[in-house]
Amino acid sequence: MVHRKTSKRSKAKTILRLADLEQSRNAVLHSLGAASSQESYGHAIDEFIGWYCSEPRLSFNRTVVLRYRFFLEQKNLAPSTINVRLAAVRRLAYEASDTRLLTPDLAAGIRRVKGAKRLGVRIGNWLTIDQSRTLLGKPSDSLRGKRDRAILALLIGCGLRREELVGLRTGDFQLREDHCVIADLVGKGKHIRTVPVPSWAKRSVDEWIAAAAITDGAIFRRVSRLDEIWGDGITPKAIWHVVRAAAKRADIKNLAPHDLRRVRRLNCLRSSWDQGST
Repeated sequence: MVHRKTSKRSKAKTILRLADLEQSRNAVLHSLGAASSQESYGHAIDEFIGWYCSEPRLSFNRTVVLRYRFFLEQKNLAPSTINVRLAAVRRLAYEASDTRLLTPDLAAGIRRVKGAKRLGVRIGNWLTIDQSRTLLGKPSDSLRGKRDRAILALLIGCGLRREELVGLRTGDFQLREDHCVIADLVGKGKHIRTVPVPSWAKRSVDEWIAAAAITDGAIFRRVSRLDEIWGDGITPKAIWHVVRAAAKRADIKNLAPHDLRRVRRLNCLRSSWDQGST
């Protein structure tokens, strides 16, 4: 008599309990490299788990996720916020399927759930070139003024994030084919990229470095009320204060550091400023 071998693998489920969801949640967070992504996805998954466990459900499937999308839309959340929440749920389903907690068919159905439609309304502040010039301001004789102008120049001209800016060191600027670049910049999600630096932005950085007599280490340092350098760096929160103060002087309301990244998308910015202006 032939005995068939029985598989010891656990059978994939269609209904996930709280323990299964927590296991999948931890797998999602461990797969993310950036702390900001872990925080964003963790919050989104916690919101979904709270909603999913609020009442008995037949299965963790496409229909349930569609109901969750409708629930989010009823809360009048922005499309971008809804899409971030749904992206976290799709990732949750993927990890649950990968660990055989969810059937592949159900996971595939969940990943096919479309996000909320964007109506083409641009959110945030989209500065014009003239507004960017006004924000940058005129060259200053003080150390604080030179530092703040260099910070704004890199935010506007290079589209850097605050965390990337505070981590810049003197050796990060290099010449590649007669153009200045920030080489091998490690950004969000540990992605590595090379960022071109406009000549007008590099001039502002050079003026700050020369005035502060910085030879190594972090480029940007704290400046005291007596206009003296102290410490070995600055925090992302300090960048936020620099942008806020500059926006107040330029009479630009509700401006955030991330808004300055959009300015770099204007293709004419670098060419027009490089040909002369600041």
